[in-house]
Amino acid sequence: MNTLCGLGIHFTVDGFRILYGLIAAFMWIVSGLFSIEYFGHYKNKGRYYFFLILTFLATEGVFFSADFYTTFIFFEIMSFTSYVWVVQDERKESMRAGATYLAVAVIGGLVMLMGIFLLYTTLGTLTFSELKQAYVLHENVGINGQLWAAGLCMLFGFGAKAGAFPLHIWLPKAHPVAPAPASALLSGMLTKTGVFGILILSTYLFVGVDDWAVMILYIGVITMALGAILALFSTDLKRTLACSSVSQIGFILTGVGTAGLLGVGENALAIRGSLLHMVNHSLIKLVLFIAAGVVFMNLHQLDLNRIRGFGRKKPLLTFIFLMGALGIGGVPLFNGYVSKTLIHEGIVEYIHLIAEEGAGLIGVDTMKAIEWIFLISGGLTVAYMTKLFVAVFVEKNEDPTLQEQYDAMAGRYMNPLSTFVLTCSAVVLPVLGVFPTLTMDRIADFGQGFMGGVSPEHAVHYFSLENLKGALISLVVGALVYLIIVRKWMMKKNAYVDRWPKALDLENLLYRPVLLSILPMIFGVLCRILDSAVDTVVVLLRKTVLTDRKIPHELEEGTMFTLILSVIARPLYVLRQKIRGKKVNTNLDFAHIFAMRYEKFRESEVLIARSMSFGLLLFCVGLFLTAVYLLFM
Repeated sequence: MNTLCGLGIHFTVDGFRILYGLIAAFMWIVSGLFSIEYFGHYKNKGRYYFFLILTFLATEGVFFSADFYTTFIFFEIMSFTSYVWVVQDERKESMRAGATYLAVAVIGGLVMLMGIFLLYTTLGTLTFSELKQAYVLHENVGINGQLWAAGLCMLFGFGAKAGAFPLHIWLPKAHPVAPAPASALLSGMLTKTGVFGILILSTYLFVGVDDWAVMILYIGVITMALGAILALFSTDLKRTLACSSVSQIGFILTGVGTAGLLGVGENALAIRGSLLHMVNHSLIKLVLFIAAGVVFMNLHQLDLNRIRGFGRKKPLLTFIFLMGALGIGGVPLFNGYVSKTLIHEGIVEYIHLIAEEGAGLIGVDTMKAIEWIFLISGGLTVAYMTKLFVAVFVEKNEDPTLQEQYDAMAGRYMNPLSTFVLTCSAVVLPVLGVFPTLTMDRIADFGQGFMGGVSPEHAVHYFSLENLKGALISLVVGALVYLIIVRKWMMKKNAYVDRWPKALDLENLLYRPVLLSILPMIFGVLCRILDSAVDTVVVLLRKTVLTDRKIPHELEEGTMFTLILSVIARPLYVLRQKIRGKKVNTNLDFAHIFAMRYEKFRESEVLIARSMSFGLLLFCVGLFLTAVYLLFM
């Protein structure tokens, strides 16, 4: 522990932290090795590697933190160092996306800091392991309002980094412009630091608080569905994967919210599903984004119509991308199926629970609707991943010349090192899915203690007909959406068309106008009103209470001394004029004459004083420099 700002930096170790520390290290190694080829012709690649290392250290600091203060310190370091990834190529689009990313990070960080201050003021501790006990000690003194205010502020900050609705706007903007190795880490790992914070709030601070669990559940459901819809409409390879990340974060939060509603002892499946989907999403997006990086590295294009047909005659790249696509689609025998099945079973379990008990903050019909949104979102995932796979690896490009060039790249589109790391990363996904009891269950056993989870009372039969039914529904929905909506409506003259209304861009529709126009206008008008109010009050006071009043016997000009001189001077002047036989000038105002001479004398005196002060100042400076010279020479 190192004392800093009176609180200190604290770290701790448990199964979850070790698990994610190892996953982070694995992802950074794979991304770094692929970066060697990817950045072969880039400028400023040394800068990228420098901030790659800094971001890794900060990310590990977040996961191993033992209190919110330590989390915040490394969270903010991570946000600023990863900003460099987004603006790496310094194009106009990159700088704008970087501005969005930084704005969300800074605003989220400041709001989170307010929440941390409130929490510390309310409970007197920020240490995760002490939060429950501190809450019990203070629960009788009316702290719920303050606690909720603190929790909501911190949820804002963590949700912004996680990419949860409505703070998801940076993901679809940052990923298309960031280098592919950085996108893999932004999506697969940095979003999980935000989820990590939400897990702390949900399982250490608001454990057993149903209102909090309902809020997280609703945020998760909206994020899950909206991300899937945005991904389905996108015609940019990396933007589609970025919107997919938003959706998958929604799946995780849906599991977290369901676990909170089920309560301790009943939430084993939901907790394990949320944990495993975090792990699966990290590994899957590592594969998918680096595969997208292979495409961009060769073509410098991401538009589906331009890169269409690139993957034909490239069986290894086809295999790699297909492993990620099947995994994220929740297809049986792949890792994503396992975690989605567990979350789905948690939802079904809660439906049965409230049906039996007849009470709950969410009704049976509402939970059934959430279940269908879950399954349909899974179907949309299948649809947009099918869209990507068919466009890149099955269809031919409309331009035969381009297709010939793409086919000619077979066997030389990535070097042996990139081939090795990407193939190894892809092979992990089906291994986890084919042997879930040997792999995924053990991972869940190792990390679930952090979330207060326990092993289920009986083993989960992942490939039973009951569990396969949910995946099959999603696959059927995905097939129908692809065949009817994608092929019939989202294509025009055999070209992919982005039919998402541009006016519905939340950043341009809401955030930028509010932050850059509306708020500055409101506060500008308010400041002008306050400024004018001050002037009005001053004028009013000067006209009433503070009106200038003449001091008794106050002279209009000069001093008493000049007035006495003028009284003495007048008879002397008259006497001199009579002796000299000259006319006396009665218009001479000796009081004014002596007053003016006195003012001129005062001005000369001030100039002399200032000149002497300046000279003395220069003398002191010279004396100081002389002393320094004598001291050191």
